[in-house]
Amino acid sequence: MPPATHAPILSPGGFTPTDERPLRAKSRQLEHRADIQPHRHDWAQLVFSVSGAVRVNTEASTYIVPPQRAVWIPQGLVHAVTAIEHCDLRTVYLHGSLLTGATWQTGRVLEVSPLLRELLLALPTLPDPEPAPAAAEERRRRSIEQLVILELQRARPLALGVALPADARLRRLCEAMLREPGRHAGLEDWALEAGYSPRTLSRLFREQLSTSFAQWRSQLLLAHALTLAARGRPMSVIASELGYASASAFTAMVTRTVGMPPSRFFESA
Repeated sequence: MPPATHAPILSPGGFTPTDERPLRAKSRQLEHRADIQPHRHDWAQLVFSVSGAVRVNTEASTYIVPPQRAVWIPQGLVHAVTAIEHCDLRTVYLHGSLLTGATWQTGRVLEVSPLLRELLLALPTLPDPEPAPAAAEERRRRSIEQLVILELQRARPLALGVALPADARLRRLCEAMLREPGRHAGLEDWALEAGYSPRTLSRLFREQLSTSFAQWRSQLLLAHALTLAARGRPMSVIASELGYASASAFTAMVTRTVGMPPSRFFESA
């Protein structure tokens, strides 16, 4: 991920927010493992997954987004997007005047309520039409946009972000774990792959990320588990794909990490 001063500023052409049209929406299909390279915008952005899961990377964190969730990306934040599977995305670009305050200056995952989902799907996703729309259509569009802002202000943030280190070598290891979380089960195997001693790797996680390897990996596995649960995968399949020998072992990890069994956690999250 390049620093903010080197990442290109991208303009989505006919979808750029303006004073007259401060909120613009774009529909986009991403194939499995498709990448949108690191970039930034002069406006805020909401990435909403209608179907399929995406991963949004910033310099400090990665956000794994299952369907019916959205990532808030503040103005100027360098980010990249990777499709974990085929995705139907809605990207909403927002003028800086629409949502202000400290809470909107950091990236995070937001819950998308049923009402917000329908409003996002109702937003026009084409550049300005020619000729201009009828007055009634224009009023409808403005009303939908106002409701989108109101629902975003009520949206509950979700703890689906995973911190990423500044150290380049450790970051490569974390990226490998993000791509294939179930490839190795424990600290020793991941340390061997990266050429660290287990003691050194454990120390780096505490120094770079202020957490233990086990705690960081548990947060990563929870985020991946949510994407699998959103596809209706049985608990046994989720456990197997994430490298657990049994569903009971996976259930124990979730319960230990979030204080509730997976069924309750998936429903609440």
